[in-house]
Amino acid sequence: ALARGDAGVDPFRGQHLAPVKRTMTTPDGKITVTMDETESPLAWLARRKGRDGRALIEPHQLQAGERLRFEFTRAQMMPRTTSNWDAPVTGECRGGNLPSTFTEAAIGARQSIRSTLDAVGPEFAGLLLDICCFLKGLADIERERSWPARSGKVVLQLALDRLARHYGFGAIARGAPRPRVQTWLAPDVAFTSGIDP
Repeated sequence: ALARGDAGVDPFRGQHLAPVKRTMTTPDGKITVTMDETESPLAWLARRKGRDGRALIEPHQLQAGERLRFEFTRAQMMPRTTSNWDAPVTGECRGGNLPSTFTEAAIGARQSIRSTLDAVGPEFAGLLLDICCFLKGLADIERERSWPARSGKVVLQLALDRLARHYGFGAIARGAPRPRVQTWLAPDVAFTSGIDP
């Protein structure tokens, strides 16, 4: 995990971080990322228990939300909050997000975000973007949308369930416990390991 003394992290800033390493499943395979647990509302909800003693969101819901956040970051969709001194000053378009500056990974991530939001539907897309990508708290969202207090958890759980279903994550793992060994050999050929006893 990223510690206070690690290179690239200001020591003053490091004392306020709670970094953890997580393994994320992406279309390209599994990757390990370092993230600050205190900035994610989903991680906060996953650590909290409800009255029944269960976590407010399940592990597969957290994984789905964090994958959406990863793709959003990879797609470079976060609005700029500072000036971009690398962008050309001349020309008609002065923004830093010119189509020519996007990598193939960013373009692919944008397409994935678009298909994901289409899959969850317009009822949940805005909520998922606010919580997972813009890191807004549930209380802020309830206030902005004039929802009754504590109703956001129920809507968020429904949204995360639909998101997890889209990504293929489930609360229970399904499938054969041990896959069959397949070879290119003809059915009548005996298979040997090639190792002498």
